[in-house]
Amino acid sequence: MSPLSSAPANATRVAPPLEAARSYPAKPADVYLFGTCVIDVFFPGAGMDAIRLLEREGIRVHFPQAQSCCGQPAYTSGYTDEAREVARAQLALFAGDWPVVIPSGSCAGMFRHHYFELFKDEPETLQQVASLSARTFELAEFLLEVCKVRFEHTGAPLKLALHTSCSARREMNTHLHGRALLAQLAGVERVEHDHESECCGFGGSFSVRMPEISGAMVQDKTAALKGSGAAEVVSADCGCLLNINGCFEKQGDTLRGEHLASFLLRRTTSASTGGVR
Repeated sequence: MSPLSSAPANATRVAPPLEAARSYPAKPADVYLFGTCVIDVFFPGAGMDAIRLLEREGIRVHFPQAQSCCGQPAYTSGYTDEAREVARAQLALFAGDWPVVIPSGSCAGMFRHHYFELFKDEPETLQQVASLSARTFELAEFLLEVCKVRFEHTGAPLKLALHTSCSARREMNTHLHGRALLAQLAGVERVEHDHESECCGFGGSFSVRMPEISGAMVQDKTAALKGSGAAEVVSADCGCLLNINGCFEKQGDTLRGEHLASFLLRRTTSASTGGVR
């Protein structure tokens, strides 16, 4: 049973209860990486660092070049037919038996949960959906529960704030996995900040349709992060980082968020391999 299965779903705000504990496989020799469209366009370094973390654990990473979006923006905007066609293309690309590792809890949640709704009227496709769902892991979850990583911190002591996207927190509970990985690092103090479980205001197309509301929300989020005393900010979701970092830049603040994969690779060695970047 996962050591996180009895943990409170959210230490700062009320959240839905955890799912039944997953049964985790042994560490595989091969995985797929679904890189996400936001990482591909705006944060390619985070995707490469996720690959390096997995390779450092002795895993071969396969990246189907035709992959695109998970379909979430269209799905949450009500364009169900368009989302279904995007999802259908991803199902075809990740049809093998390898686990699918995703450096984004919101995209992982789309694969694991919402494809069932998209294809509820297609029984044969639902078999593919069930297979993909069972094989889908958010990166922090995979490192912690499947790879059983034990990280050692190689940098100077610091205070750090962890931001988790709404979907990742409430659908995948991956804030718990991120917290557990950071807790392995001696000298890293994870500080909780006010508004920790509130949305940063990105919400995909929400920030485009409702810019004034989104702007007010990210102002609250960045103020809470700055007020926490954290020297660094990490998140496992690059959509949130895009929004939060944009607000920091507009404010003229030097604080910036970094993807969790990049932080872990930069600031750790792996006890299982002894490797460093």
